[in-house]
Amino acid sequence: MRGLKNKIAIIAGAAPGNIGGATAVRLAQEGATVVVADLNESAARLIADEIRAGGWKATSRRLDITDETSYKDLVDFTVNEHGRLDGLFNVAADLSQNTVGRDSDVMTVPIDVWRHTIDVTLTGYMHGVRHALPIMIKQGGGAIVNTMSTAVWMGEARRVAYQSAKAALYGLTRHTATLGGKHGVRCNSVAPGVILTRAALEATTQEYRTEILASVRSPRLGVPEDLAAMVAFLFSDDGAYVNGQTIVVDGGANFT
Repeated sequence: MRGLKNKIAIIAGAAPGNIGGATAVRLAQEGATVVVADLNESAARLIADEIRAGGWKATSRRLDITDETSYKDLVDFTVNEHGRLDGLFNVAADLSQNTVGRDSDVMTVPIDVWRHTIDVTLTGYMHGVRHALPIMIKQGGGAIVNTMSTAVWMGEARRVAYQSAKAALYGLTRHTATLGGKHGVRCNSVAPGVILTRAALEATTQEYRTEILASVRSPRLGVPEDLAAMVAFLFSDDGAYVNGQTIVVDGGANFT
């Protein structure tokens, strides 16, 4: 893709087998320098090591996305180290059973699950936008991508906190696109459907995946690399006229 070589990008939520990890690798392969960040610093380091082993450029940092100071420190580190920030991909999520497993419906969801999900998936993403956007505006360009979910349109009977947090990202993305647009800063969202991340493969059976595939207008389910390709496009000069949009990447499972 055009215009990714030598760009500086942060991937906020990158570990082996997940969307962030695959995106960090793809961007590095396209010539970008990547700062790989995750709550699990060892996981982020594994991705950075993989990238460097391929002859590309990456560093790793720990990020607690719920802590604004932690996110500010990550952005400051990136700018101090590389002189600029061209891309930010917000993809961190808490998909642990302690959170997702207890995310029930609006009548029963524990308040701690609701607050934690909002803290990670909405407020955490806002932290990144808050500190990246002024830098991108000042330098005259940049791209931010937030991770939504097709669950926003499905109206599931459970995971109310997850659906609500992801739906709110629509407003954050459009607001950011408006603030940054005239300064050359774009903000978009990607909305994945069922993606066979390492965690998804561990948590589901082949029978379940076969049932899900029957509802998809494609011959296979998605993999992290499918989202990585879309984020790379949105960061690239080829995506220069795409702003304020939500791109669904679900193999045609939902016509939203």
